[in-house]
Amino acid sequence: MRKSPRTLLVASLLIAGLGSMAHADTLLMQDIRQAQATAQERPSRGMSMQAVAARWGEPVARQAAVGQPPIARWDYGDFVVFFEYSHVIDAVPKRH
Repeated sequence: MRKSPRTLLVASLLIAGLGSMAHADTLLMQDIRQAQATAQERPSRGMSMQAVAARWGEPVARQAAVGQPPIARWDYGDFVVFFEYSHVIDAVPKRH
């Protein structure tokens, strides 16, 4: 039985799409594992700005608070810290 070029094209695109989705899932899982493994090296939720500065020093860059509630961002070499008012809500590793 002979397949039409159009059928072959659709099949190729489906196969390529499924392959890229599997690749994306793998990258996401690696990022999650890396973040979990390095969680002790970053500020924890609820820490004050003063405590973060005392433990990790001055950030490389600070972005002023925006929005309501106000969310501020401090950039360090390997991670970024997000504050709501003056307390940590999250600290995430930077992608290199």
